[in-house]
Amino acid sequence: MLPVIPMTTLYILVIVIVILAFAIRILREYQRGVIFTLGRFTGVKGPGLIILFPYIQQMVRVDLRTIVLDVPTQDVISHDNVSVHVNAVVYFRVVDPEKAIIQVEDFYNATSQLAQTTLRSVLGRHELDEMLSEREQLNFDIQEILDKQTDAWGIKIANVEIKHIDLDESMVRAIAKQAEAERERRAKVINAKGELEASANLLEAANVLSKNPLGIQLRYLQTMSDISSDRTNTVIFPFPTDLQQFMKGMVKE
Repeated sequence: MLPVIPMTTLYILVIVIVILAFAIRILREYQRGVIFTLGRFTGVKGPGLIILFPYIQQMVRVDLRTIVLDVPTQDVISHDNVSVHVNAVVYFRVVDPEKAIIQVEDFYNATSQLAQTTLRSVLGRHELDEMLSEREQLNFDIQEILDKQTDAWGIKIANVEIKHIDLDESMVRAIAKQAEAERERRAKVINAKGELEASANLLEAANVLSKNPLGIQLRYLQTMSDISSDRTNTVIFPFPTDLQQFMKGMVKE
């Protein structure tokens, strides 16, 4: 026959099991436990098996992995008074569990709110063109500011990335018109430069031809050849250059 366990022993065994259930904690490799004894901070433990005194000690778990924080879309007015909608993502992690629990009530929410205000503040100091062309530098500026302010909370900002910069429909049309006007301006400048270079080349060629009558005659014959190759009904009668020189001499006399 099986031995009979007294009720007192059974009650004690149940109490021990309940106490062990409340006393034993297991922390994973990426977790730490901030221990409070009678309300006072007494250390950080983990990972592995942790034994606590029930009702005397409490533990707050802290995850040390990198946290991806999606910053909600913010309405930002740029330095040149353009309204844009910007959202970003922040990568951060807890490097000091003690500070993350003691120095701030909710480090995740606090980091989120700080990221939103910093995003508006930094982008508001720049013009729209700088937001679109210097995004990498803006990411670095926001990260540097956040990292300094969250250091007191035991948080390290690993990276900040601006995801989207959206404009109102009216502003998109205005920018498109501005870009089109800029392209037309550049085309006119290039065309004017081309005409200037062509006129300079023509002037130089005219000076060279004027110094050599044979050169003028060769050019005349080449022009006649080009005209005769066209399929037109125009009849061309060459005008001899010797006769032209003779007539010039007659005019001078």
